Amino acid sequence: MADDNKPKKGQINIELDADVAQGIYSNLAIINHSQSEFVVDFVSIMPGVPKSKVKSRIVLTPQHAKRFLKALNENVSRFEKNHGPIKENNQPQMPINFGPTGEA
Repeated sequence: MADDNKPKKGQINIELDADVAQGIYSNLAIINHSQSEFVVDFVSIMPGVPKSKVKSRIVLTPQHAKRFLKALNENVSRFEKNHGPIKENNQPQMPINFGPTGEA
């Protein structure tokens, strides 16, 4: 029975810390890229508050960004199959002052 807990060949053991499991709310994602990476900044914007901070930044290789896009598309499709279409609200374009831009 003790061998049941050992990872099988090719299997990855992933831990989720309690503080990370809480998650971070985001209602805006800003995506930039260079030749070697994609950078996704997650922001929480609140109505009437003129300034917001990046809550989390994820840096991905182009290959991983493409796999992430595919996985997200598959999950949205499954969600819509179970719960109906996700309605896209047309929101006015917000000017975002994000500081200087650069390339890595």
